[in-house]
Amino acid sequence: MLIGVPKEIKNHEYRIGLTPAGVTELVDHGHEVMIEAGGGAAIGFADEQYRAAGAELVATAGEIFERAELVVKVKEPQPEECRQLKRGQALFTYLHLAPDPEQTKLLVASGATCIAYETVTGPYNSLPLLAPMSEVAGRMSVQAGCHSLEKAQGGNGTLLGGVPGVEPARVLVIGGGVVGTNAARMAMGLGADVTILDRNVERLKELDEFYGGRLKTVYSTREAIERLAVEADLVIGAVLIPGAAAPKLISRELVSRMKPGAVLVDVAIDQGGCFETSRPTTHDAPTYVVDDVVHYCVANMPGAVARTATQALTNATLPYVAQLANKGVVEALLGNEHLLRGLNVHEGMVTFDAVAEALGYEYVAPREALGKAALRASA
Repeated sequence: MLIGVPKEIKNHEYRIGLTPAGVTELVDHGHEVMIEAGGGAAIGFADEQYRAAGAELVATAGEIFERAELVVKVKEPQPEECRQLKRGQALFTYLHLAPDPEQTKLLVASGATCIAYETVTGPYNSLPLLAPMSEVAGRMSVQAGCHSLEKAQGGNGTLLGGVPGVEPARVLVIGGGVVGTNAARMAMGLGADVTILDRNVERLKELDEFYGGRLKTVYSTREAIERLAVEADLVIGAVLIPGAAAPKLISRELVSRMKPGAVLVDVAIDQGGCFETSRPTTHDAPTYVVDDVVHYCVANMPGAVARTATQALTNATLPYVAQLANKGVVEALLGNEHLLRGLNVHEGMVTFDAVAEALGYEYVAPREALGKAALRASA
């Protein structure tokens, strides 16, 4: 199969869909890989490394979208990229369609097969292709929060871990999944007073047993969120409903009652954000202030540590890229229920239920969509 990896064009996005090591693996399986020249240069993956791994270097992304059977990216395709996709071509990347009607409309119109990293499942309802970036984002959320708490950044001037004789910052983490656990771990490591909220009692028990008295665990209710948010210096939104828009757990009215100079970090911003006052920001201008509360809502947070993030992402995605290439896209999807859950759009049909519900599309089950497309092709 001919696999193409374009350079990412989103603001301050330096990750790339495959490392040179990943290219080597695919070439060893008999596949061809095209890399856009300079695609990994910003994070130390030079064109020469890709050539040595067996890749063909091409001058423009347009050539990749024109020739590749499978396009492998990191972030959701931008409008100009969506318009270059076509029927018979597959796209494998993060999509986050539920809060993005324009991207969904363009992907549906393209006729392409679009598989989302974030909805591919694993054993025990895990999300193996979302997990590595969730680990990065969870850890980075605390770094971002620490920086934003500095007075010069608009924060209230609180040092997260305090010093002897001075109380540490109070950190509230909403969500006990991968993002929340990594955020809590980092905040505790810096000496903060950390509370984590979740609705899964078993998960709260696991966290309590693992971290003991170092971490406060509270069942998530509206009352608990309101009570703890007004006391917090840093609130990290780490909720996830796979493939669906994030619920709004902190209202604008509640933001108005928070401490002046407190910080909100919304890691769920890719799915629309879990604070009512959230809107996507970029690494160029990562924060804004509402009612004296600093908001950090960068939609591609792991892009700031792009080398680490690219390596972690390729480790997770490479086996699935190999499956798609080795078996062919349709056969790979039909043969792997977990990979099939990643199918969001296929030949003009929306095949992920939460996306269809959020954006008002008719939902077509993935197997049904693949079958309909096969019948059209044979007619």
